[in-house]
Amino acid sequence: MAEVSAGAGAAAALSELALFPLKSVLFPGALLPLKVFEARYLDLVGRCLRERKGFGVVCLLQGNDHGRAGVRFEREGVLARIDKVDAEQAGILHLRCTGMYRFAIDGEAQQQDDGLWLATAIRQPDDAVLAPEAALLPTVKALANAIDALREQGSTPFAKPYRFDDAGWVANRWCEILPISRAAKQRLMMLPEPQLRLRLVDEYLRGKGVV
Repeated sequence: MAEVSAGAGAAAALSELALFPLKSVLFPGALLPLKVFEARYLDLVGRCLRERKGFGVVCLLQGNDHGRAGVRFEREGVLARIDKVDAEQAGILHLRCTGMYRFAIDGEAQQQDDGLWLATAIRQPDDAVLAPEAALLPTVKALANAIDALREQGSTPFAKPYRFDDAGWVANRWCEILPISRAAKQRLMMLPEPQLRLRLVDEYLRGKGVV
């Protein structure tokens, strides 16, 4: 499952990548809590743990993640790594996952007899690590303030280390918490230029009077 072809790197192919359609957009570096109880996903978790591999999270466009007929999802997503598994009761797993890197589905995804979707996917380039432009520093500071406010409320939505000197990291964390549509988040997630992604976030925040 999700075996990488020869020549691993930005354009590496992932064969038989298992897909997990969700009504949300996962970003690289994001924390993803999941409650798993369907047989196909319980089996998937077991295989991922045994083989030390991840699964692909794609945003659901139509249908239900547990359904078959009329299911549509985005062709680009993010690989999720399972970091922690808790089994508080029989048949239910609570996962803590982290978004790793973006991918694009190559060809058509195929649904298996158990309902699980598999696809060949192409890994997309990681964001270049770039310091935020000077004009965007107020948005960086606003994120630090938002993290402090969330921490005071007992919430820790982001994994450490906090990389305020990385434009892509700052943009992604803002995109996770902004009250914008899933379609807008999907477009931002796949935008290959982290500085531009942060500029768009900055424009949104300035328009709302946040910075």
